Order: sequence, then C-alpha cells, then structure tokens
Amino acid sequence: MRFARRRRLASGLLLVPLLSGCFASGDPSPSGSASGGRLRVALAFPPSENFSPYGGDATLLSRLGVTEGLTRLDANGAASPALAESWRQENGRSWLFTLREARFQDGTDVTPAAVATALTHAARAEPGPAALSGVRLTAEPAGERRVRVTTAEPDPVLPLRLSSPGLAVLSAKAYRKKGTADPVGTATGPFRLTKAGGGDRATLDRFDGYWGGLAHASGVDARFIADGTARANALRTGDVDIAEAVPVAQIPSLRKGTARELATARTTSLLLNTRSGPFADPGTRAAARAAIDTSVLAKDVYEGHADRGQGVFGPALTWAAGKREEPKGRARAARVHGTAITLATYDNRPELPEVAQVLQQQLEKAGFTVEVEVRESSRIEGDALAGKFDAFVGARNTMLDTGDPVSILASDFTCDGGYNLALLCDKRVDRAVATAEATADPAERQDAAMAAEARILRTDATVPLVHQRIVHGVRASVRGVLLDPYERALIGPGTRR
Repeated sequence: MRFARRRRLASGLLLVPLLSGCFASGDPSPSGSASGGRLRVALAFPPSENFSPYGGDATLLSRLGVTEGLTRLDANGAASPALAESWRQENGRSWLFTLREARFQDGTDVTPAAVATALTHAARAEPGPAALSGVRLTAEPAGERRVRVTTAEPDPVLPLRLSSPGLAVLSAKAYRKKGTADPVGTATGPFRLTKAGGGDRATLDRFDGYWGGLAHASGVDARFIADGTARANALRTGDVDIAEAVPVAQIPSLRKGTARELATARTTSLLLNTRSGPFADPGTRAAARAAIDTSVLAKDVYEGHADRGQGVFGPALTWAAGKREEPKGRARAARVHGTAITLATYDNRPELPEVAQVLQQQLEKAGFTVEVEVRESSRIEGDALAGKFDAFVGARNTMLDTGDPVSILASDFTCDGGYNLALLCDKRVDRAVATAEATADPAERQDAAMAAEARILRTDATVPLVHQRIVHGVRASVRGVLLDPYERALIGPGTRR
C-alpha cells in the first residue's frame, strides 16, 4: 500500500518490539494442500454470549480463525490489510477503504453494501463492541469496491480500531431483527463455525473459499476448559494438540519443546469499587494500594513469568516506560480498623485465585477483613460491572480491543466506559483521556496516554499488580501456531499437524 505521509498516522501509533516467534511458529501461509488433519485445541474461556461477535466471544472467534475485520494488527502493532486491501483518509472524519475480492462462508460476496451493513449493526449493538466505546461511526458503500467510514468526531486511529475482533464483518444472513448476530457459517475466515456444543465445545470446518488460500488443517475441534491443570493434562495425554494459557505451575511438567512463551500486553490489576462501599473513600483506596507488595506476586505466584506492575501499560509496550509520569497528589492512606471488603476474581486464569489469596493476606495484615469470592469468568464479570464487589482482580490485555493505548483508558476508566470495573467517574480523568483521544501525532498521543495513565493511577482506582507473559502448550508435531502478543490470533490457515 502507498499512503501519503500524513495518512499513515495509525501505523505508528503503537510501537512494540518485534518479539521472537510473534505471529509465527513455522510457515504461517497456506500451501493449498488439503491433506492436513483436524486440529484439537483447548481454550481457557468458554463462550459466554452464544458466540456473539460484539463481546468477549469475539476474541474466541478471532483466535479460532473464524472471523476477520477490514484490518488486522501486524507484529509491530500497525494496522495491516485484511478484508480491506488499502485505505486512505479523506478528511478528519472520513476514511475510504478499498475491499479485496473475498467471499463469505455462506457463498455470498463481500461487497461494500455487506461491509457497511456489518459495521452499522456493530455501531448499533447494545451493548456495543468495546472498540467503539465513545465513538459514533457510520458506513456506506462508495463505489464498486469501496466503503466510506465516517466518525462523528475525528478519529486518527480508525484503521487500528477496525482491526478489533468486535468489528468483524459478517454476511447479511448473520443479522437478526433484535440486533443479535450469528457467526455460524457467515464469517470470512479460513475456518467456518459449524457447531457449538453446549458452551464447552465447538466444531469448525475448513472454508474452502477463503480468499487467503486453502488452510492446511481440515478443521478444528475446540474444547473450552476453564481449569488450567486440566488443559495442561489434555496436552500431556495427547487429547489436544494446543493448550492455550498453561498455568505457570504446570510449565515444568510439559515435555521439552512444547512450551511457547511470549511477552504480552496483559496486565493483572486490582480494581477497586470507587462508586460504593469502603473504597468510595480515596484514603481507603490508598491504604489498600500501600498494603500490596507486587514483587511477591511476580516472583512467587507467577514464578518469574511476569514483571512487577508499573502502570496500566507494561514492558511489552517499550515506549511506555520512558514516558511514564509519576502520579502526583494521591490521597493519604487512611487508618483501617477491620474494614470488611469482598474481593472477587475468576478461575479461568488459574493464577488469579492465588493472587487473590496473597492479596487477602497482605490486606488483612494492613487491617482489612477480606472475604474472597471466586467464580468462572462468565458468571462473575457482570456482577463486578454492577458494583457487587468491593474489589476485583482481573487480567486485561491492554491492546486487545483496538491496538490503541488510549482506547483502553476510555473503555476501562471513564464515566461512560463500557468495561469500567472500578466504576470510576472522575472528570479530571475524563478530560485527560479526551485530550489523548483528540491527539493525532503518534509521539504526542503516546505522551497524552501516559499523562492520562498518571491521572488514573492518582485516583488509586486500579493497582497494577503484574505484567504477564503467556505460555501456550503446543505439541512438537504442530506447526504454524500464531503466537500473538495481543491475544487475538492462535489458529490460522498455516496451522497444521
């Protein structure tokens, strides 16, 4: 693609290292051979929304090679072609995308009208995709192979935003009257979802009409196994070929050469309920923050497979450390005399319950009385967003939704944020995030993002605990697994055994 210098803005907005093995483990390109067997995969998180493309299930569909958007993120965090082969910015609010020739899995063509319909449904979805938090967009056909996407306000990172799994393009058949969307046989990826079995299994077959060429594997049999030890056991016994997110305690038991570790943009944090309960008081939040020793978590719980929490953004974003600002003006820690709190987390990532237990000990040593509640993720996040807990331990890939560091701040820490587990509503934070959102120059946008991060940390609504690395278990016979620091991809057309 050739773009004018000013139109390549989004390509430089996220500068991350090109990690060894990132997006590759063997040849990632399909050879056109149809001889590959079926892949057996164990994933950590079961579908919680009947494979809706707008919520957390969108990432499952992306990891399994079912869905695609107009763009994707490359290994350097830049927007690269997917269903759109090129694009250009027409003005501050309007972008023109030129589509490649492609077909949906139901046999219909990917047309400008179909893409406009898909983006319009995503923009109107309730709840909407996290990538569109605070963004209003419209889409319309603009010629034989072109789609015009317009935002209500200038959005310099729109090509990055459209890479989000939550903005996947489905055929017209997918969309129902009540705003729901069905990805079964209506997406564009190399694998077609054919059957979802009761939330614990899914069956995918190769899509022979994929624009990128015939996938090596004939299909994928996915199992959703929340227990990390069970996922590792399934790999060891040969029941699966790939087990994602192997618990650190299980890594030594894997066969030599089967553990694939990579740095990610995932941060494990303690989110404090700022709207109600004890942590509505800034001094009590400061007391909790002061009580926590993150080095214990990185060294003991994660056994060295994580770094101490420094902020919302971790070391996988190499530019962040040099631009980080000290959060000044924090509240003084209040005295705590038996203040009772409920601390919740989920067990899909097996380290999190152990993190919660360590935090319980540290907080009780500081004077809190702590009750810990652990559930499966799909059964607890709704209650956390509703403010039913005083504190919540969660692991969040800060680049997952859009690839833009500012967008995660808007989603997670502003008054109107769609994933605001801390229930934070601070006008100064909102202003800092709004300033960052309006900044176009890449370096200046990074500066503004870090200024907003400092403003958020000043509230003590979140306590960054560790920045995680992730380990996937992959059988030695398997090639082409996509090792993605953004955790959007895992199975691609070149994945085979």
